[in-house]
Amino acid sequence: MSEPTPVAIIGQGYVGLPLAVAAAEAGYDVVGIDLADERVAALNRGESPVGDVSDEQLRSVLAAGRYRASSDWSRVRSAEVVVICVPTPYHDDAPDLSYVERAASSLAPHLHEGAVVILESTTYPGTTEELLIPILEAGSGLKAGVELHVAFSPERIDPGNERFGLRNTPKIVGGITDTATDRAVDFYGAFVDVVHRVSGPKAAEMAKLLENTFRHINIALVNELAVLADGLGVDIWEVIDAAATKPFGFMPFYPGPGVGGHCIPVDPMYLSWRVRQFGGAAKFIELARDVNNAMPVYVVSRVQDLLNDRSKPLRGAVVLVLGVAYKADISDMRESPALPLVEALLDKGAVVTYHDPHVPVLEVGGTLLRNVDLTDDVLRSCDIALLVTAHASVDHERVAATAPLVFDTRNALRGSYPNVVRL
Repeated sequence: MSEPTPVAIIGQGYVGLPLAVAAAEAGYDVVGIDLADERVAALNRGESPVGDVSDEQLRSVLAAGRYRASSDWSRVRSAEVVVICVPTPYHDDAPDLSYVERAASSLAPHLHEGAVVILESTTYPGTTEELLIPILEAGSGLKAGVELHVAFSPERIDPGNERFGLRNTPKIVGGITDTATDRAVDFYGAFVDVVHRVSGPKAAEMAKLLENTFRHINIALVNELAVLADGLGVDIWEVIDAAATKPFGFMPFYPGPGVGGHCIPVDPMYLSWRVRQFGGAAKFIELARDVNNAMPVYVVSRVQDLLNDRSKPLRGAVVLVLGVAYKADISDMRESPALPLVEALLDKGAVVTYHDPHVPVLEVGGTLLRNVDLTDDVLRSCDIALLVTAHASVDHERVAATAPLVFDTRNALRGSYPNVVRL
C-alpha cells in the first residue's frame, strides 16, 4: 500500500482550513501552515476557528494522523503539493499582495524538484506568472515549468452555504504547463466532483474576478433601483418577484444595506486596478462600487426620515441593529455593511445597540458594543429596530409585533405590518 501524498496548505482560515480538512479526509497527509501560534495550538487541540469546519471534523482527521497544524516552514520540505490560501486585501485603492509575497518567500527555500505550488488567493490576472513565480524561482533555485510546477485555482468558498461546499462546487485550474495543470487536477480530483481545466493561470485568475464582478454589478443595479423605487412609491421587492416569473433572460438579485464579505466588495477592484495599469478604465465596476458603498449612508438617511416622521430626532434615538455579520447565519464580519452603517449612526448621535447571536462583540470607530439579548423589554425600549442581517435564529415576527418601528433592509418581514417599513 503506497504512502499518502504529503500536502502543505499555507493559511488556515476560511479558505485554507476547509481545504486542508477535505484533503485529509481524502487520504492526503496534510500539514496546515499558519503563523498565528494561538490558532495553531487551537487547531491541534481540535478547536476549529471556521464555521464551515466543525470541531468533530477537525478532531477526526487529527485522530487519523492525516492533519496537523504548524508554524514551522520546514514542514513544507516533504510536500508534493503546496497550496497558498492567504488573504489578499485591497487597501488605499490598490491590491495588497504582501501576504502572498511573504508566503512565497518563506516556503520557496523548502521546495524540492517536482513539487507543485498552487495559488488560491484571489488576485488580478498575471499575479501567478509575474509575481509568484519569480519569488519561488529565486528562493528555491528551481525553474518553474521544468523543475517546479505552478498553477492557479481560485477559491470558491461561500461561508455558511449548506448546499454547496468544496466537493460539489466545480474547481477551476490553470497551470503554466500541461503537466502543472494535470498535477493540480489530480490533487483536487480526489475530493472535488468536477475540476475544470483552463488554458493557464491568467484565465483562471480572470474567471474568479468575472464571477464576483457579475454579482457586484447586479447588486448595485438593484440597490440603485431600490432607491429610485422608493422615490416613485413602488415596492422594489414586489417588482423583483414579478420580474423573476420570467423563465428566461432574467436572474433575480436583491437590494440591501450594502455588500460585504471577502469577495464581492473586493475582487472586482483587483480587475479595475489592473486595467488602470494599462491606461484603461473599468467603468461599470467603479460605478457599482460607488452605488454599493453609498447604501449604508442611504439606510441611515431612511432611518432618520422614519424617525422624523414620528417627531423623533436621530440624535439621542435608540437604534437597535439586528444582525451585523455580512450575511445570514455566520459570524464573518469581513467588509460587513453594518460597520459603516453603525459608525454613521453613532456619528449622528444615535444610541446604538445590536443583537447578533453570532457576533458577541463589535468594535466600530473606537466604540465597543456588546451583543444584547433580544428580550421584549429591549425591543419595546428602542425607537427603531433596524434589520441589517436576517439570521434564521431571530424571530423577526416577534420583532415586528413588539418593536415600535422596524426598518427591514432584507425583506425578512413580508407580511402586512403597520410599523414595518421595507427598503
